[in-house]
Amino acid sequence: MDGFAEPSLYTVKAVFILDNDGNRLLSKYYDPELYPSMKEQKNFEMNVFNKTHKADNEISFLEGMTIVYKSSIDLFFYVAGSAQENELMLMAVLNCLFESLSQMLRKNVEKRTLLDNMDGVFLVVDEIIDGGVILESDPQQVIEKVNYRVRDCTEEQISLCNELTKIQIDNTVKLSSKFYLKI
Repeated sequence: MDGFAEPSLYTVKAVFILDNDGNRLLSKYYDPELYPSMKEQKNFEMNVFNKTHKADNEISFLEGMTIVYKSSIDLFFYVAGSAQENELMLMAVLNCLFESLSQMLRKNVEKRTLLDNMDGVFLVVDEIIDGGVILESDPQQVIEKVNYRVRDCTEEQISLCNELTKIQIDNTVKLSSKFYLKI
């Protein structure tokens, strides 16, 4: 097997999301030896961004890495693997990430909405990849696991919830006071 790397479950080397100026919004590196310092990571991300932000491709090869990417409005999504990695596997991860975020953010995949929901974004990434190993590639499964619900409550619904909570508290107080009176 000269010249071939051993197969590995550790498919993904890095995932990062940049804005349309190349600024980092999220990054996770799964190989600590790849780019050990924050400076090296940012340099790598900037090199990738400079090569890809005006291109129409979906796959790039840079610094011995296979990089798949997608853009949406003012965001760029990247998944990086080794040079020998199967592009289709990396693309499945990228598509799962994008579709999961699209569902979570109600098809509004843009910088402001993403920043407002970073807790959910991290959960989505963690459900798809763990330590570089692909755990899930079905966006529906990811959303179910994350159980992320964006609530659209009207003022009426909020008032109703508040009233029901007050009634429940009042009933609890009445019941507990009757209990204490008997003792």
